[in-house]
Amino acid sequence: MATLTIRNLPDDIRDALKARAEKAGRSLESEVRQILTNAAPRMRTLPSQAELSARVEKARALLGARVLRGPSLADELIAEPRAEAARE
Repeated sequence: MATLTIRNLPDDIRDALKARAEKAGRSLESEVRQILTNAAPRMRTLPSQAELSARVEKARALLGARVLRGPSLADELIAEPRAEAARE
């Protein structure tokens, strides 16, 4: 596990964190660890082109090729992961 030192933290911020920790029944260190854990972005790997192609083929097999023509389905499948990656 890593150790993190935060320098020049204003006293009022420390006091607010300490009060929050006491309210939650935790130590200051534990409270800050919880806050950082909740705030840290979760790394999400985007599917590869091969994985996307496999998903499209599976969908075509399930729904029928005539339903899923053109690149629009692939665009829809990758739109959400692309948007999430852009936000990170």
